Amino acid sequence: MSRQMVFAGGALLALAAVVVKMVSGPPGLGWYLLAWALFAAALWLARSLPERRLTGLVVAGGVVLAALGLAAPPSSSTDSYRYAWDGRVQAAGISPYDHPPADPALAPLRDEWLFPSRCAAPELWPLPGGGCTRINRPTVPTIYPPVAQGYFLLVHWLSPDGARHKVLQLGGWLMAVLVLLALRRQAGVRAAAYWAWCPAVPVEAVNNAHVDMLAVLLVVLAFGTVRARGALLGAAVAAKLLPVTALFGALSGTLANGVAWRRVLGLCVPAALAVGLAYLPYVLASRAPVAGYLLGYLREERYESPADGNRYAVLRLVMPDSWAPYAAILVLALVVLHVLRHGDPERPWHGALVVSGSLLLLFTPGYSWYALLVVALAAMDGRWEWLGVALAGAVAYVAGPAAHPSPAMACYAAATLAVLIGWAVRRSHEAAGRLPSRTRRHRESSAGRKD
Repeated sequence: MSRQMVFAGGALLALAAVVVKMVSGPPGLGWYLLAWALFAAALWLARSLPERRLTGLVVAGGVVLAALGLAAPPSSSTDSYRYAWDGRVQAAGISPYDHPPADPALAPLRDEWLFPSRCAAPELWPLPGGGCTRINRPTVPTIYPPVAQGYFLLVHWLSPDGARHKVLQLGGWLMAVLVLLALRRQAGVRAAAYWAWCPAVPVEAVNNAHVDMLAVLLVVLAFGTVRARGALLGAAVAAKLLPVTALFGALSGTLANGVAWRRVLGLCVPAALAVGLAYLPYVLASRAPVAGYLLGYLREERYESPADGNRYAVLRLVMPDSWAPYAAILVLALVVLHVLRHGDPERPWHGALVVSGSLLLLFTPGYSWYALLVVALAAMDGRWEWLGVALAGAVAYVAGPAAHPSPAMACYAAATLAVLIGWAVRRSHEAAGRLPSRTRRHRESSAGRKD
């Protein structure tokens, strides 16, 4: 065994120890930064290892690291409690969009786990009529789209009595492993390490069991096929709205010479049908709008008033706060137009990465799990420079919205700079006819891939 292999394995063992610490208690910024430093060190040490030796380290390391998220209850997010509640409500034959958890009409569905009798813990949310709950925002209806709701119902049916959060976490682990195996097949083992060893996977996909993992799996599967791509991407959008960015990637190059209507319709019609069919049962069963708390959430996150929070952090470094929302929309529209006109149709995941990563860099959300999609796409495309987006999101979440000045601003700015430098370096290589070997392999494999 080579010394470099030993060092890379040692970095992964240290990363595993830090991940256990991260999921075992309240989030600490120092632990997050240490985890990402070890992740970067492992990638660097493994950069020249032969793929034959690297395969076991990536696959086994990824499976074990993800499993560490099962070691404790959700450590830094309460979203999974809402998932469990939505599944329970649906199993009772009630639409999750019709009633907030605090509604007395749903009182018969409450139990000691989600609605504890003792309300001393700080992470509990008060109920208007007295009492408390683990479910965040208990006075508003659910925000989650229909494919996510179907997943919550499935998990409820599969959960034995007393399982609580465990089946949701197991579902996150299973999906994380499936994404790892798909990336190993589609992008190669070296690129799959970006996903396998990323600290966001055991923490956000498994321990906190975020439903974003379902959307990521659907997007990765979509880019591994052709015929079912539109339907899978539509299902991803109906699981978590953010994957709409992947649709633009799938349409890469459709405006290169006029409008490639056959490609546009071949992708968008199945995607629209998948979204429509997913929403239809809930529209028919619900008395309330199926958008749920979406608009209220956007107001809560201060996307309309950036001066009150940390949104648009990078843009606000170079322009007045009041300009930032309009500039973000304009720049994102230009990025989408560039992908539609100049994107490579043989590498649609690259366009998806550019659009989804740009969205997060422009709007700078304060939630680290939003970047799980970017991590998967960065692995698929072999573009390590985009991983900084996930780190910036983690720093923003741990620091919190009240931090002024927030360290997230510097992290998002550094992530943006890394992406721009990576783009400039790759452009210069392309101009000189020296494409990086990984990009060349992607193009060759994409050209030869058949459904």
